[in-house]
Amino acid sequence: MRTAPTILLDGAHNPHGMTATVTALQEEFAFSKLVGVLAVLGDKDAAGLLELLEPVLDSLVVTRNSSPRAMPAEELAALAREVFGPDRVEVAEEMPDAIESAVAQAETDVPGELAGVGVLITGSVVTVADARRLLKR
Repeated sequence: MRTAPTILLDGAHNPHGMTATVTALQEEFAFSKLVGVLAVLGDKDAAGLLELLEPVLDSLVVTRNSSPRAMPAEELAALAREVFGPDRVEVAEEMPDAIESAVAQAETDVPGELAGVGVLITGSVVTVADARRLLKR
């Protein structure tokens, strides 16, 4: 979606799909820094997704998507803090703020050019659709 930082959109919403996402990230990309944006539906295995994402993300911004079934951001944050630790998790109640924060985090403390840094927006096809609308693509 962007080149600096690279923004990736992925609709993984269960552990099987997130395993494929994480494998692709590890095999196909060489990010020096990767920040996640995660919003999930309330009936999904959020803890399972978080466990899979933890090794590949430097930090995580949790939010909610536009679905009435979305898990509240604070509820997702509580789960995320258990997996990532409190210092690596930020809460943004709205998707635009989450994306803005993740991009800012990706750009922070990066020597030289922003090549090699990225933002992964994932957790639901609704999350991806919301992000696409916001990013105008």
